[in-house]
Amino acid sequence: QSQLVESGGGLVQPGGSLRLSCTSSGFSLDWYAIGWFRQAPGKEREEISCISDSNTSAYYVDAVKGRFAIFRDFAKNTLYLEMKSLKPEDTAIYSCNTNPPQTWGQGTQVTVSS
Repeated sequence: QSQLVESGGGLVQPGGSLRLSCTSSGFSLDWYAIGWFRQAPGKEREEISCISDSNTSAYYVDAVKGRFAIFRDFAKNTLYLEMKSLKPEDTAIYSCNTNPPQTWGQGTQVTVSS
């Protein structure tokens, strides 16, 4: 059974950093372009970053550009999102998914608060 599992979230103060991880079971992330999404309370889920299957190109929405970095480790079948200079508006549940999409995982909660 195909499954996505996110981890690494938590409570962090404004200006802090976190690294999120996404791994899979039942299939390899290597075969896909893959992105990070987030859903803030009361808002729609949005894609904030994605990386190509060849690992040669990445995309970021303006809200996270320059603060977040997406990268993947093929050997570990893991996708990462390095988040720096976190802001309260980054508070959300963060999830990963491939293109085309798999069943959504549970996501990982990121809370930015003093």
